[in-house]
Amino acid sequence: MNIKEIKEMIQLMNENNLTELEMEEDGVKIRLKKNAAGFIEPSVVTQMHPVPGASLSAREKAQNLEAATPPAPAPKSLIKSPMVGTFYASPAPDAPSFVQAGSPVEVGQVVCIIEAMKLMNEIKSEIRGRVVEILVNNGSPVEFGQPLFSLE
Repeated sequence: MNIKEIKEMIQLMNENNLTELEMEEDGVKIRLKKNAAGFIEPSVVTQMHPVPGASLSAREKAQNLEAATPPAPAPKSLIKSPMVGTFYASPAPDAPSFVQAGSPVEVGQVVCIIEAMKLMNEIKSEIRGRVVEILVNNGSPVEFGQPLFSLE
């Protein structure tokens, strides 16, 4: 199993809205599981005892895969839209934005407004972090579940 195959597994999970995927090949078992924030947490288990039909080179290949895997970057969390509507970054056209890239965010802090059916809905953060990127333009329509902010 190589990095390309693992990336294909992640893509398969995302395309099919899977929260967990486990696969075993040549004595290597890999489990990919999405955490509460929606990020995939891989775990690789190499069996130490011989597996029928598994060659020594397959075990060596698995060990090389584990050694070659770079450390995971700091996890990023997303604040997603809880509804369909229009995204507004500030409470009024002439007011400053609720948050900007680099702004710290606390749980319960208003990060934007989404207008739905002429009602202005304050969207509050459910996580604590720092805004890495604002993923939507002011005044743009948004869909349910669409990422609005990337936090670290």
